[in-house]
Amino acid sequence: MQAFYDWFFPAVWIAFLLYWQIAAAGAKTTARLEPALSRILRTLAFLVAIGMFFVPKAQVPWLFWRLLPNPLACFWIGAALIVAGLLFAVWARLLLGANWSRSVTIKQDHELITAGPYRFVRHPIYTGILTGFLGSAVATGQLRGLLAFALVFLALWYKLRLEEQWMRSQFGDVYTTYAQHTSALVPWLL
Repeated sequence: MQAFYDWFFPAVWIAFLLYWQIAAAGAKTTARLEPALSRILRTLAFLVAIGMFFVPKAQVPWLFWRLLPNPLACFWIGAALIVAGLLFAVWARLLLGANWSRSVTIKQDHELITAGPYRFVRHPIYTGILTGFLGSAVATGQLRGLLAFALVFLALWYKLRLEEQWMRSQFGDVYTTYAQHTSALVPWLL
């Protein structure tokens, strides 16, 4: 059973990343791209967050402080959150189609998508990824998971703020009205 626990989370995340890379083919041509420094800093934040899950305990023992009891329950609750979050992100990605980009961009013939998961939140991909990291944090039940979640949240919040500016400049009042009626990340809260 321990082998299952050891490979489950990496396998789910790797499958998600492989899908993400394959689905990137066929995206529309970029008309406007965020600065390279912004992309690099976000990538570094993600790499540090992911690295926290692979740091040897002997190197940084305080990262392994247990915050949640019952490791078996944490594993299954975390697994459910990861799968639900990543499936939500995939659903959003499918609806975006050729409008998708890993960076903040405006595509040629960019379309505003407000159906599917975009009815509930303006940034469902970020919501899904954050839910996946929350699931990883719950599954470990340790400080490193909480810190990784916080780091990814900050990186995506910065990206979200930039993207919001660009969407308002691209779609004007249509986006402003959409934003007034749809939460950014968590329905009815945030």
